[in-house]
Amino acid sequence: MTKEDDRFIQVREGEPLFDTRRKTGRVIAYRVFSASVFFCICCIWLYRVTVPTEIDENRTGLIWFGLYWVVVQSLWWNPVWRFTFNDRLSRRYGNDLPSLDVFVCTADSVIEPPLMVVNTVLSAAALDYPPEKLAVYLSDDGGSELTFYALAEAAEFAKTWVPFCKKFDAEPRSPATYLSCKASKLGSAAAEEVAMLYREMAERIETAARLGRIPDEARLKYVEGFSQWDPDATRRNHGTILQILVDGRKANTVTLVYLSREKRPEHHHHFKAGAMNALIRVSSKITCGRIILNVDCDMYSNNSKSARDALCILLDEKEGKEIAFVQFPQCFENLTRNDLYGSMMRVGADVEFKGLDGNGGPLYIGTGCFHRRDVICGRKYGEEEEESEDISETEMIKALASCNYEENSQWGKEMGVKYGCPVEDVITGLAIQCRGWKSAYLNPKKKAFVGVAPTNLHQMLVQQRRWSEGDFQSIVRFGMPKERSALD
Repeated sequence: MTKEDDRFIQVREGEPLFDTRRKTGRVIAYRVFSASVFFCICCIWLYRVTVPTEIDENRTGLIWFGLYWVVVQSLWWNPVWRFTFNDRLSRRYGNDLPSLDVFVCTADSVIEPPLMVVNTVLSAAALDYPPEKLAVYLSDDGGSELTFYALAEAAEFAKTWVPFCKKFDAEPRSPATYLSCKASKLGSAAAEEVAMLYREMAERIETAARLGRIPDEARLKYVEGFSQWDPDATRRNHGTILQILVDGRKANTVTLVYLSREKRPEHHHHFKAGAMNALIRVSSKITCGRIILNVDCDMYSNNSKSARDALCILLDEKEGKEIAFVQFPQCFENLTRNDLYGSMMRVGADVEFKGLDGNGGPLYIGTGCFHRRDVICGRKYGEEEEESEDISETEMIKALASCNYEENSQWGKEMGVKYGCPVEDVITGLAIQCRGWKSAYLNPKKKAFVGVAPTNLHQMLVQQRRWSEGDFQSIVRFGMPKERSALD
C-alpha cells in the first residue's frame, strides 16, 4: 500500500465532514445576563401577586410577557455554529455522491412570472454537482401553458448555461442575476454568447406572457408536451401533465421534468403540501434521488456549493446518520430601505435557529431544505422501483399525481408532507423530530438561496397572519396527545 493510499484511508475514516462550535465566552456572558433578568422578572411577579393595588392594572399581560420571555430563552441558551469541509467530502467521495432531486414549486403564472421561475430552475440545474446525478422537477399547480413553454425554452438554454457555469465557475448561477451583476465579466466570447442566448430566450418568454398565448412554431416544436392540455382545461380543472424535457439518464446530463398534477373542483388538493407529495411519488419512478432539495420558485441558488455543504452533514459517518434534514435560512435581495417590514428575519436566522440547532435542530421552513427521501416519506417509498424507460411507463407514472391516488392512503398523514395546517412544512419537520431524528442548520457567509420578500405592508401582514395561524394550530396539535401520536 502506497503512502498516498494511507493518506486517503486516513481522510476517509478519521476526519469529520463538519464541525459544530460554540462560542463559550459569549454564551456564558449571556447566561449571566439572562439569569439576572429572570431574577428581576420573578421579583416583579412576586410584587404584582402579593401587593394589592387600588388601581385596576393589567397584571395578566405582565405575567404573559414574562412567560414569553422565559420560553424564548430556550432559543438563546445554547446556540451552535456549523462549519463544513467540502475538500474532505471531495477527497472521500469524489463524484460518487447520492443522487439529488430538486423540487421547484409554482402555482400562478401571473403572480410568479415564468421567467423568474425558470431562472430558479436554471440555477438549480447548474449546482456544483455531478450532472448525471442531478434532476430538477418543476411543479406547476396552475397548469399554465406559459410556464411549460418557459421551461421548455430554458431546457434548450441549459445546454449552454450549465457547461458555461461549470467551466468558468460562474456565481451566482441564476442567469438573470449573473448577467446583471457588475462583477460578471462579459468580455469573453463565451460570456457574450451566453448573454445573447439568454436575452433571446427571455424576450420570447416575456412576449408570450405579455400576449397571453404561445407561438404556433413553439407548439409544433414542443407538441408532445402541449398535446397533454385539454381544450377546456383551466388552472383548477385539468388532468395530469408530465413531460421529461431532458432525460439526463440517457444523455449523462441534468434531468429536467415538468409536472402539473391533476386538479378537479370536487377534490381538495392541499396546496403546496399536495404538490410536494405528488413530486415525491413521481420522482421516485424517474430518478428517485436519495436526497431531496425543495425551493420556492423565487429562491434561486446563490451558492453552487450548497448541495455539497448539506452533504457534508448528511454523509458524516459519526453524526450525520441521525440528521434527517439540513435547513438553510431564507434570504432576500429586494429588501426595502432599512428593512421596514422585517422581511430579513435576522433574529430568527442569526439567533433563534442557531439556538434550536443546539437543542435538537431547527424547524423545516418549506424552502432551502435538503431532506433524506426515506425520512420525509415516512417509509422507503419507491426505492425498489425500476426507473421508467419508455413512454408507456411514463404514462403510467401520471396516475401517481391523480386526484384519486391518495384516497384511503397514508399520504399527508404518515407519509410525505403533512396536511391540515397552513404551515405544513413546520408540522412535517416536527413530526420527523418526534420520530427521533435531528436536523441541522447551515448559515454560510455566502447566502445559499436568495428570493423575493414582501415589499409592502399588506403583503407582509397577509404572510404573517398565515404563519401565526399555522403556528398556533401546530401548538394545539402537538400539545394534544392523540394528535401528536398521529403525527409520529
